Amino acid sequence: MSDSTGTKEIETIPDFYGENVFSLKVMRNYLSDKAYKSLRATIQSGGKVDPGIADEVADAMKTWSVKKGATHFTHWFQPLTGSTAEKHDSFISPDGEGGIIMKFSGKELIQGEPDASSFPSGGLRATFEARGYTGWDPTSPAFLKEGSQGATLCIPTVFCGYHGEALDKKTPLLRSMAALSKQVCRLGKLFGIKSEGKRAYGTLGGEQEYFLIDTEFYYQRLDLIQTGRTLFGREPARHQQMEDHYFGAIKSRVIAFMEDLDRELWRLGIPATTRHNEVSPAQFEIAPVFEELNLSVDHNMMMMEIMKQVAANHDFVCLLHEKPFAGVNGSGKHNNWAICGPDGKNWLSPGGSPHENAKFLTVLCAVIQAIDDYAELLRASVASAGNDHRLGANEAPPAIMSIFLGDQLTDVIEQVEKGGAKSSKKGGVISVGVDSLPPLPRDATDRNRTSPFAFTGNKFEFRSVGSNMSLSGPNIILNTIVAEAIDDICTKLEKTVEGKKDFNEKLQKILQSIIKKHKRVLYNGDNYTKEWQAEAKKRGLSNLKTTPEALKVMSEDKAIKVFEKHGVLSKKELFSRNEVYSHAYATIIHLEAKCAITMAKTMIAPVALEYQEELATTIDMVESVNKAKKSKAARELLVNVCDETEKALEGIKALEAVVDGKSTKKIIAAMEDLRSAVDELEGLVPAEKWPLPTYAEMLFVM
Repeated sequence: MSDSTGTKEIETIPDFYGENVFSLKVMRNYLSDKAYKSLRATIQSGGKVDPGIADEVADAMKTWSVKKGATHFTHWFQPLTGSTAEKHDSFISPDGEGGIIMKFSGKELIQGEPDASSFPSGGLRATFEARGYTGWDPTSPAFLKEGSQGATLCIPTVFCGYHGEALDKKTPLLRSMAALSKQVCRLGKLFGIKSEGKRAYGTLGGEQEYFLIDTEFYYQRLDLIQTGRTLFGREPARHQQMEDHYFGAIKSRVIAFMEDLDRELWRLGIPATTRHNEVSPAQFEIAPVFEELNLSVDHNMMMMEIMKQVAANHDFVCLLHEKPFAGVNGSGKHNNWAICGPDGKNWLSPGGSPHENAKFLTVLCAVIQAIDDYAELLRASVASAGNDHRLGANEAPPAIMSIFLGDQLTDVIEQVEKGGAKSSKKGGVISVGVDSLPPLPRDATDRNRTSPFAFTGNKFEFRSVGSNMSLSGPNIILNTIVAEAIDDICTKLEKTVEGKKDFNEKLQKILQSIIKKHKRVLYNGDNYTKEWQAEAKKRGLSNLKTTPEALKVMSEDKAIKVFEKHGVLSKKELFSRNEVYSHAYATIIHLEAKCAITMAKTMIAPVALEYQEELATTIDMVESVNKAKKSKAARELLVNVCDETEKALEGIKALEAVVDGKSTKKIIAAMEDLRSAVDELEGLVPAEKWPLPTYAEMLFVM
């Protein structure tokens, strides 16, 4: 994956950068000074919008967007489907004289009312309880979505039910950000940082992996159309074994797509910077500059939609499934997360003073405590049917949650645990200067591509997120559990401050205690090995290999307690998400099974039986001419074709017997048996007869 950092800035901005975003820069030209300053303060502080400026802001948005071709507006929100949703309304209103005027009010800007009954709610809404509300999120700027004949003004919003229950992914994300800010500012105050009237926030850079295949191949694959992945497909002789695709020269047709993609993203203010070939043939990656967490999540959702649109313009289809092709590298979305404190600094970056590094170590230990205490919740945040194919394979970390710190930082942590250490392994160091705290290595971390949660110098990279997932889920968890750990540290430190004891000494003891208790989650080795799985089990670390196992933890008392404590999700909201995600998992498995049955019965079996008959007829004809000699090799081929055809037919029957049942384990097992037989047939049936584009074609022809 690329090495995004939290400090990179765009130095030369193209004229078209952000031209379709109602940004602060644009607002200055359309709002009065009073309204502009008020809205800017709201955006920067994360507070509430002054209702008194709503009409002016709405009119400014309308004026700006209509000038750029907009005829409609929509509240753009993120329901629990995992994608985005929008309902378009026209700016047009009758003028009472047979004509029309373009209107957009503050009320329409701030609140909308889409039907809430048709979105997944996990029991929060019934069919007859249709009322739902969307509410403007001013911290994420409005943007234009262009069509062939015009444009639509998209206003990022939250989505909730009649009683205020969260029906989306943005609402709990914003709540978790507020919870994290509260605790980080509280910690900042203890470190003597002025936090009153200020806020802290998470930063995020989401690296996006994807596949491109030719449109012609896509429309010949019913499985790709309906499920996003290939349910059948024989591994080709060559795929990624030569390791020559990663960072290799980008093909001209692909680079044309990438150039158009960058331009479209930049027009929407999405700071995409890195593009390259990934490990598997036909696999690529795009990565952005770090942004504030909420905005970064919105931008990633926009990015996935734009990738598909731009791909279509180049006769490609963009595949975002975690495992579209069996046996080759799957696709992830690496979640690079850090904390910006009330002092405006990255608190996961070792600094140049004792004060900065004591603060860094405190936050680092809080993260260690959080991941160990709530590993199962973090695992649940990346649970899906698609990601189950990827986690634990040799392209993604296992389902065991552990932290990689690198040798030098681990050495520092071990010395803190022992107390009194002041040395460091060779390399550039920063003296901490706090009693008994050792120097810290600067930029001395190696990278561990097998670790699910790796420290990479100034951030943590959560590598388990699936490529088509919303980044909201894992960051809701991260923000909440780290807020809980910081809350625990602050509570202990505040008692010390009240008692006027030595702050540094008490801090050292707290960090020492955290490391002793939670060091089991630290691991710098190869997470792919069986030895690590055995070691993790010995340490008592959980290994929730499947989505059903992982989702169960969302209903446990421990999860309910931490989410309710920090006001992120109520018990009812948490249960609803468990229900929605569990239902989605089961639905996907059933859809895949039914699609596999259809393909095997109507496409694969007829071809296999036809070839079987053709082969038998040919053997009879050959042997009738040469009666003295049997066609031994041909007969063996016929036997193999007959055997695998029979296995496929039996596999269809076995899958049909379980497809309507509740046991997803049985369905998955039956699908695997059917696939095994079909993939064997692909290696026996003549290529010109095989009804599906092969892996070799899809991965290499472009």
